[in-house]
Amino acid sequence: MRVSIGKSSVNGEVFAPPSKSYTHRAITLGALSKESLIRRPLLSADTLATVRACEMLGATIEKRGEDLRIRGVEGKPQVPDNVIDVANSGTTLRLMTAVAALTDGITVLTGDDSLRTRPNGPLLEVLNKLGVRACSTRKNERAPLIVEGELEGAIVQIDGSISSQFISALLIACPLANTSTTLSIIGELKSKPYVDVTLEMICLAGAEIHMDNNNRIKFIIPGKQKYALKEYTVPGDFSSASYLLAAAAVTDSEVTVKNLFRSKQGDMVIIQTLARMGADIRWDMETGVVTIKGGKPLKAITFDAGATPDLVPTVAVLAAVAEGTTKIENAEHVRYKETDRLHALAMELPKLGVEVKEEKDSLTITGGKLKGAELHGWHDHRIVMALSIAGMVAGNTTIDTTESISVSYPTFFKDMAELGAEIEKISEE
Repeated sequence: MRVSIGKSSVNGEVFAPPSKSYTHRAITLGALSKESLIRRPLLSADTLATVRACEMLGATIEKRGEDLRIRGVEGKPQVPDNVIDVANSGTTLRLMTAVAALTDGITVLTGDDSLRTRPNGPLLEVLNKLGVRACSTRKNERAPLIVEGELEGAIVQIDGSISSQFISALLIACPLANTSTTLSIIGELKSKPYVDVTLEMICLAGAEIHMDNNNRIKFIIPGKQKYALKEYTVPGDFSSASYLLAAAAVTDSEVTVKNLFRSKQGDMVIIQTLARMGADIRWDMETGVVTIKGGKPLKAITFDAGATPDLVPTVAVLAAVAEGTTKIENAEHVRYKETDRLHALAMELPKLGVEVKEEKDSLTITGGKLKGAELHGWHDHRIVMALSIAGMVAGNTTIDTTESISVSYPTFFKDMAELGAEIEKISEE
């Protein structure tokens, strides 16, 4: 789908959508428990992929109004009757690959064209050391993947520099293994806040994982545990809220975003980042309300993306209108998302008149006056939403592949239009 975006301002109140990260983990842990009620989950393309995968592994999941009621497998997932297709959800693929290792048979997992380009080598390597046969059908560490259980504990280590999803997947599965596991992290653990979210959810589900940070990050995971995530309410998503906040910051606007309470989400740093750039932003942590007023000039900063890769598209667009030169660094892992997001931004922002220098692990962006352009969304929800914010500054801008917003924020264009953005669908693709 292609949309046209005119020069806009946005004003009003909006609820942040529920967190995608917490929803994935709540559904997975609920499915591994006996019975669970997940309140206000995000129901998007990615999280629905997790619902379908959990159902194929034996859980029964029923939608009740805004909630999900789950009858789980009590730690013993079934061998699926068919191939598990996770569509475009990398999180689903990684989590379900580890969960499938708990079955007593063979599971095949695959996804769409984009997902089948994403690496899974570190996860497959560790699963094989945990008594599982795990491999790629094409012998290239990419889906389709074959997993044959059952998972046994061991002393293992994993490279933390590519994706935290590998670590999260193992942390969820290993408490259900027959024996204890010690998992050590080699190198820098990128996107660590997502691992913190996983640990928080595992604790809420009643399992124990001990952490040792003496020389390197090490997780000691007792085996033969059980999950009992009985009821959980999903918090608001700071990643998705970043686009709402950025839209106000770069236009003459005032927006209030609700349901943004303190949590383990690393992307909470968007509030601090906007403040560093000079935005007029206030966060009432007690009420979960963030208010931001636009109209003030933004200034360039240096942004370390190591812990928060999903904020890179948002920060890149803020940098495009800021005074001076912004450097987004420590960002090589951003290349291994739905698309190579560093390259996508380096290709699209210059079309708007922005100077961008792309390096292996960084982007250097010099802000300026944006001009309208025809932009490619790269079939990537975060690229589409970030470029939409730029379009609201430039005006006369079109973006393609915008249907990809269904992955994380299906109501993005609707919410923006209700706040006053000039957005019009111009064609189906």
